[in-house]
Amino acid sequence: MATYKEIQTYVKEKYGFQPKTCWIAHMKEVCGIPVKNAPNRISPDNREKPCPPEKMKCIKDAFTYFGMI
Repeated sequence: MATYKEIQTYVKEKYGFQPKTCWIAHMKEVCGIPVKNAPNRISPDNREKPCPPEKMKCIKDAFTYFGMI
């Protein structure tokens, strides 16, 4: 399983932007990958900053590249 930093580096090199860690966590939930709740998370039931729809494909590509899905 790739780290958040590895995913951020891959996406930045391939797509030219660095995804926020909260976007990666959101996409992990969408793809069914287990995620722990961050200690600074305000509400465990909803996301303050979900991944923007236009960035989802790029992060999902990183998951595929690292063999996570």
